[in-house]
Amino acid sequence: MTQTVLLAEDDRAIRHALERALTLEGYRVTAVADGVEALAQAHRTQPDVLVLDVMMPGIDGLQVCRVLRAEGDRTPILMLTALVETADRIAGLDAGADDYVVKPFDVEEVFARLRALLRRTNGSVFQAPKEEDKIPNGQVSVAGLRMDVQARRAWRGERELELTRTEFDLLELLARNAGIVLDHATIYDRIWGYDFGPGSKNLAVYVGYLRRKLDEPGAPALIHTVRGVGYVLRED
Repeated sequence: MTQTVLLAEDDRAIRHALERALTLEGYRVTAVADGVEALAQAHRTQPDVLVLDVMMPGIDGLQVCRVLRAEGDRTPILMLTALVETADRIAGLDAGADDYVVKPFDVEEVFARLRALLRRTNGSVFQAPKEEDKIPNGQVSVAGLRMDVQARRAWRGERELELTRTEFDLLELLARNAGIVLDHATIYDRIWGYDFGPGSKNLAVYVGYLRRKLDEPGAPALIHTVRGVGYVLRED
């Protein structure tokens, strides 16, 4: 079945070029020029994935994302941003976006991220848990962290964590492999289905934001950096 993309981009040249590229890639694309049109179209026909430019006149991409999430719409959202600072990227994640691409971008990177988002929507990409790690009702529990995979909910102690799709997937991968150092390439492959190379800060941004949601004063950190290798979830 052809997958549908709702593209919102106010730059006409970028919008037309990306619409054409996505169409040639096999997607059915609806392209609009601003956030107002994007919300109206999303309400009329729910797409499989949204691609939203952050900086649009009137209602920008972040506002579109916030409105849809407030309405309970969990459609995957990929943000296009010319803002390169970590704080700006975090603003997109905080609004409920699942991933982002920084302009100027390679269209192949957009394709790779869309494939990863859609793959995670349609089924898990994670390593199956070992028999001894399986917990009834599809739950994962380690180091005071509990995850209900089917409901896509997570708690640290009694506090429920508000996680985006990508944050949940990353936390699940680390939790299922607790105590094992996962290198950058492995994480990129499992979460995004594509290694963006040593210069990419994408993984570091997500890990940093996930730590902010997990960490508690006086409690041990759960996600640790192994310099030059990757990340590991463990309770020290």
